[in-house]
Amino acid sequence: MEAVAIQTHTIERKQTYLPPSVDELYERTFPPVATFVRKMGGSFDDAKDIFHDALVVYMEIPEEDKRTVRATQEAYLLGIAEHLWIRKFHRDKRKVTLNEAESRIAIPEDFYPPVQTSRLLKFLEVAGKKCMDLLRAFYYQNLSMKKLAGKLGYASEHSASVQKYKCMEKIRNTVKEKSLSYDDFTE
Repeated sequence: MEAVAIQTHTIERKQTYLPPSVDELYERTFPPVATFVRKMGGSFDDAKDIFHDALVVYMEIPEEDKRTVRATQEAYLLGIAEHLWIRKFHRDKRKVTLNEAESRIAIPEDFYPPVQTSRLLKFLEVAGKKCMDLLRAFYYQNLSMKKLAGKLGYASEHSASVQKYKCMEKIRNTVKEKSLSYDDFTE
């Protein structure tokens, strides 16, 4: 009598709906999802993320709704994954990186106030030709103190540094004597 009961139970189980296991779904459905995502410009990591999201959506669907699916469970899961990828693709397409935005924006030439170079040059000339050469080499040519000392004939880096300081002080004092501010050099 027990053998009959076991056979009956087995028959009943075959007739009822048995959803595929997660492992089976993964083995049969992940490769097509990965292929689709790769064709659409995504990476393997994108495919894994999309598949896992699709699997979560699929698992949240009630069992009675899964029974009414007209396609195979794998095709249904693939459809969910495709929908999620397309939605992600359109969402990410609207995002622009900061580097892309910077490259698209052009700063107009008149954005920064113009510096009256003639006035500035007059103050530099007051400091003398040696000071002009030293400051130009340091600030505009970006020479190190060692190279600057060799180029302009100073005995050491320290001598060049002291001379640069004296030149800057000479210019600062001239500007203070004339009671000028930064705004006097810009229009």
